[in-house]
Amino acid sequence: MIEHVMGKWCSAFLCQRPRPPRRSMPHSTATFPRSGVLVLGEHAVHSLVPSTLISQAESLLESHRIQDAIDLADQQRKKIYSNLTVNQDEIEELQYVYQRIGFQCFSETLFEDAGNSFFEGNLDPRLLISYYPDLRGSLFTADDTLNVYAGVASYMPQDVSVDDLIVANLVRNYSPHLSPNTRSAPPTAELRKILGMAAQEMLEKFLKKCRTRRKVDTTSQLQDTYAVVDTVLAKLYAQLEKTKELYALLQDANHVVTSELEPIFKGTGQYNALCMIYKQTKDDDKLLETWAKLVEGEWIDEDINDPLTDMITLLTEKKDRSLLQHWAIWLTKIDPDRGLKVSSYHGGLSKRKEKTEDESALLKQISEANPLAGMQYLEHLVLQRRGSTEEFHQRFATSLVGQLVGFASDETVSKLWRAKDSDHKRVRIKTALFLQGSLLYNVQRIKERLLPHSKLLKLEMSILEGKLKHHRDALSILIHDMHDSTSAEVYCTLGGDVIPGKVATSISESTPGLQPWITAPFFPRPTAKVDDGLKKSLLKILLEVYLAEQYVELQSCSASTRLSSGEPGRRRCRTRLPEEWPVANTASFLARSLRRTIHQRHEGQIVRAVSAAQNLEVKEKTWLILREEGMMIEDVETEDEDEEEAAVDEKVDEKGALQVTLGPGVFVPGEDGARRHWDNMG
Repeated sequence: MIEHVMGKWCSAFLCQRPRPPRRSMPHSTATFPRSGVLVLGEHAVHSLVPSTLISQAESLLESHRIQDAIDLADQQRKKIYSNLTVNQDEIEELQYVYQRIGFQCFSETLFEDAGNSFFEGNLDPRLLISYYPDLRGSLFTADDTLNVYAGVASYMPQDVSVDDLIVANLVRNYSPHLSPNTRSAPPTAELRKILGMAAQEMLEKFLKKCRTRRKVDTTSQLQDTYAVVDTVLAKLYAQLEKTKELYALLQDANHVVTSELEPIFKGTGQYNALCMIYKQTKDDDKLLETWAKLVEGEWIDEDINDPLTDMITLLTEKKDRSLLQHWAIWLTKIDPDRGLKVSSYHGGLSKRKEKTEDESALLKQISEANPLAGMQYLEHLVLQRRGSTEEFHQRFATSLVGQLVGFASDETVSKLWRAKDSDHKRVRIKTALFLQGSLLYNVQRIKERLLPHSKLLKLEMSILEGKLKHHRDALSILIHDMHDSTSAEVYCTLGGDVIPGKVATSISESTPGLQPWITAPFFPRPTAKVDDGLKKSLLKILLEVYLAEQYVELQSCSASTRLSSGEPGRRRCRTRLPEEWPVANTASFLARSLRRTIHQRHEGQIVRAVSAAQNLEVKEKTWLILREEGMMIEDVETEDEDEEEAAVDEKVDEKGALQVTLGPGVFVPGEDGARRHWDNMG
C-alpha cells in the first residue's frame, strides 16, 4: 500500500532550516489507480495495482536515477496537457514530483536541472531565494513561513545558503584528498566559484521564467511574490553587470522595492538605474541628490550624459518652490548662468505679496553661496521685474558703484576705460545707464560714494547732479571738466538727461552682455516733449556757465553763442556777451540772430496779409447769402419794470432803423409766418 505523502503539507521556514513537522492541511482527495484484482486474506484485503507517478519517481530518486525521474515527469506532463480537460489532482502530483526532483538536484549542485524542475513544479520563488541571503536582503525574515508539500520539505537542504551547500558537497566529494583542506585548496576554490556562478545563473533563469509566466497567467496565486522576484532579479542583473537587461526590467512594469536596490545599485555603480527607480517612485529629492553627485564628479555613469540639464528640466517641470529654492543655490555654485535661470523661474511661482520676500531671501542665499551669482540675480530682478522695489534698485546701484570704484582705484584699469570689450568698460556703461534711467535709488547716497573719485568719474557725477536738479553743477562738469559742449546741449534739450535714448540703445546693442538692458523698464528712451520753459531756463544756465569763467576756450564760446541763438531772447544774449570777445567768434551768432529776426518779421507780415485777404474773400461770399435770407427781429424783454415802461413810451422809427441797418431788399417774416419786405410791414 502506497502512502500519499503529497496530500500532506508543512510550513517551511524561509531563513533557517530546521526539519519542519508534518501537519495535515485541507486538501482534495487524490486520484488513485483502480485495481481489478482483490485478494481476501485472513486479516487483510490485498489489491494488485500499478505503481503511481509519485512512487515511481521516489524509487528512481532513491536509486539516484535522476535523469530517469526527469524523463518520467516530462512524459506525464505531456500526457496531462494533451487532454482537453486537466485534472487538478494530477497537476498537483506532477508539481510534487518536479519539486522533489528539483531539490534532489539542488542538493547535489545540479543547478540547471534543479532550476528547470523548480519552474515546472511551480515552486514558490521565495523558497528558492531563501537560499541566497546576499540577495534576499530584508525581503522576508526568519519568522516568515510558506506552505510546502510535506514530502518535499523532508528533502529540502538544511544548509543556510547555497554557498554552504556547495562547500558541503565539495567536502563530501573531495575530502580528505586535497590539502591543506577542501575549502582553501586552489582546485576546489575555483570549482566553488564556478558552482556559485552556476547557482546564480540558475536563479536568474528561474526568475525570468516566473516573470514571463505571470504576464500570461493573470490568475496566478503567487502575486505576493512579484515584488520579491523583480527585486532579486534586478539585484542579479546589477551584480552580473547585465546593464541592458536591468534597464529593460526597470522600464517594464515592475514591483521592485527601492530600499532593497539602493545599496546594490550604489555599490555596483548603476546610477542610471538608480535614477530610473527614483523617477518611477517620484522621489524627486533623492533623484536630484543623485544627479548632483554625478555633476560634482563624486559618481560617474556614462549612461547619464548631462545630469545638470536633467536637474534643471525636473526643477522647472515640477514647479515646487521648496525644491527650486534649495537647488537654485547649489546650481549657482556649479553654473551661475543656468542657476540664475532656475532662480528666476522660482520668482515667477510666488504670489505678488510673497514675491518680494521670497526674492530677497533667495538673493541673500545666492549671494552667500556665490557673490558673483548674487550680483547677476540682482541684475535679473532689476531688469526683468516690472515691479522692482526701491530696495533692489538701491542694492543694484550700490553694487554697480562699488565695482566702479574698485576699478577706479586700480591705476592700470583707470587709464584703460576705452579698452574694447572689457569688464570695467561694461560696468561703467551699466552704471551710467542705470544711474540715469532709474528713479528708485537714493541719489544723494550714491553721489557721496562717488565723490572721492569725482575727478575720474565725471560723467557719472554729471548724471547724479542732474538727478538732484543741480543743473548748474551738471553743466559745469560737462563744459569745464569734460569739455563736452555737445553733451551740454543734449542736457538742455532733454531737460536734464545726459545720455540720449538713441545713444543708449546703440551702445547697448554693440556691447556684449548689454542687449537685455534695452528692454529694461528703467532703460533711457526718447522722452516726451520737454517743456519749453525748462529748455529756456537750462539754456540760460548753460550760457551763464560759459560766461562765468574769465577764460573760455574759443570753441566753447562759439558753442555757447550757437546754442543761445535758439530759445532765449537774443537781445538778452547779445547784451551779455563780453566786449573783449573776438568778432570772429560772435559773427556767426550775430548773423543768424539778425537773419532770424528779419525772417520772423517778414513771416509775420506775410501771414497778416494772407489772413486779411482770406477774410475779405469770406465776406464777399457770404454777403449775398445774408441779403437773400434776411433776418428775424425779436423784442427782448427786460426784467426791470421801469425800463419796460420807458420802452413803451419811447417812440422809435422802426422802419427807418431797419432801413439803415438792413438796407433795401431785406425780407422779414410777418406774424402769419409769410415773408414780407420790411418796408411793407406795420
